[in-house]
Parts: sequence; structure tokens; C-alpha cells
Amino acid sequence: MTDSQRLSPEMETIWKEELSPFLSEREDRRKDAVKRLVLGVGGGLVIGGIAAIFFVSNAAEPLGFFAFIVAVMGGSFLGSTKFMALRKEVKVGLLNRLAEASDMQYALKPAAPARFQVFREHGLIPSSQRESFEDHFIGERHGSVFELYEAKLEQRRQTDKKTTWVTVFRGLLIRIEFPRTVEGVTVITRDAGIFNALEGWGRKTFGSTKLERVGLVDPKFEKIFEVYSTDQVMSRYLLTPTFMERLLALETAVKGKKVRAAFDERHGGGELLIAVETGNLFEPGSLFKPLDDENRIRTLLSEIELVTGMLDLMVRPPELGENVLAEN
Repeated sequence: MTDSQRLSPEMETIWKEELSPFLSEREDRRKDAVKRLVLGVGGGLVIGGIAAIFFVSNAAEPLGFFAFIVAVMGGSFLGSTKFMALRKEVKVGLLNRLAEASDMQYALKPAAPARFQVFREHGLIPSSQRESFEDHFIGERHGSVFELYEAKLEQRRQTDKKTTWVTVFRGLLIRIEFPRTVEGVTVITRDAGIFNALEGWGRKTFGSTKLERVGLVDPKFEKIFEVYSTDQVMSRYLLTPTFMERLLALETAVKGKKVRAAFDERHGGGELLIAVETGNLFEPGSLFKPLDDENRIRTLLSEIELVTGMLDLMVRPPELGENVLAEN
């Protein structure tokens, strides 16, 4: 095991005294849940197969196919209830404690997805007909209150024969009370074509307010980002080279893509909203393996550390040697 994979002394204590016993206490339930799931799926296949043979032999092929599907789905559902309940219990138990150790609070789902409509209004996420949200974290870093959650957005695609659902966004939505003054609205995106020209940036307005294109000082960032703002002076005050470097570093840190952001003055002293596409994070691992495995918390802890590191990156004061042009 490398040093980067070792738990810190504090986390080692939490593992041995709290999380390992928590998982060990549920091992018998895990075995029972897996057994029920296998029996449920297997039973559904057997019953469905018998029903299908019966109907097909009586020249009722469509009924046979239908009966097979119903039996398999019914068996899977009945067999998976305890399995899914235990998975949820393990996930919440681990993440609650790991978040607490990182000075955050965790909830399986946000009571209300923070600023979701504002993310959409700013063109940071695409339109969707079906949304789901999970893994809500709140806390404070360097004096800035934040919250983030995972979002999965789907669009309905209709053809003559069927309706399909296509995932158009899966990733993190982040709200930060930005530590610097924010006035007006400034939106940072990647290019004018993203999400069908961001469904509205062709008109370059926000509500009744016109947004104007902002040129960036560094040509490197000008090639990567497009910026629109209600206030040219404020946007240049906010979008320093250091901030833009950190925005790109955030994308690398979470192994995401297409990070985009917006500054909005309408809530408190001003907020920074960030959307970044990632995989499905914060999952507790397979229940087909023994629960009491330190690797479970190593994976979750590494993802939580990505989050805290990302937040530190965006709100911590500039350090000596960073490019702080126009930050004062």
C-alpha cells in the first residue's frame, strides 16, 4: 500500500472504532439480502420460463412473452427490497461520518436542489424532462458557505415507435457564497455551441438585461472560455488569471469535463455557481463483497477529499507566487 492510499491517523481511528464495527454488524444482513436477491431473480426466471412455455404451447406467444417479463420483474423487485434498503443504510452511514470528519453535513437527497432553476436560467445545464438529485453536502471553507449535490438530467426523445430517455448531464452542481463582492451577472461557458448555444445565449440576455461578450486578458483562456456579463468592469475584477487557472484546475481535480460557472448578485452578497460533468460519485461499493473492507471508505474518502480540495481551490486566498493580477 502506498502512502497516498494510507488512512490518516484520525481516519484510521474512525475506521477502527466506528465504521468497521458499523459494517461488521450488518454483514449477516448483507448475506441474507444477497441470498434473497439471487432467489428472487432466479425464481422469477423459473416461473417466467414455465409460464412462457405454457402460453407458447397454446399458441399464445405474446402472452408468453408478457408473462415471462412480468415474472422476472416481479421476482427481481421482491428479492431486491432488502438489498436496496441495506445499500442505502450503508451509504448514508458511511457518508454521514466521513462528511462530519471533513466538517460537512451530508444528506442522501437535497430537500430542495439549491438554485437549480438559476443554473438553468444561466445556461449552465441543459433543459430536461426528467431530473434526479442525490448526495447533498453543505459546509464552510475559508469563511465561505457552500453546498453541492449530484444531478442527473434526462431528455425525452420521441420516435414513431418508442420513447427513449437520454442523459444530457450527470455531474456536480455547486453553490458557493463567493468571498469577494459580486455585482450583476457574469456567465462563463466553453463555447457558443454547447447545449444548442446554451438555449438562449444567441440572444445574450438574462431576463430583460442584456449580456455583453467579455474579452479575457489571457489569450489562453480566451480560446477555452466564452464570457458574458451585465458589467464589464465587474467581470474583469472577478475573472482574474488566478481564478481562471483555478477553474481549469477544478475540472482536472474532479476528473470532470466542461466546467462552466456564473457569478450572480441576487442572493446575499453574491454567489458563484459551478456545474461540472463527472461520473456517479459517492457510492458505497458492491454488496456482493464483505462489508468490512477498508477500501470502501478509501474510495469514498478520496471523493470527499476531491470535493474539499476543489472548494479550497475556488475560495482560498491567493498564495505567494500565484498570479494575482488585478485581484486587489
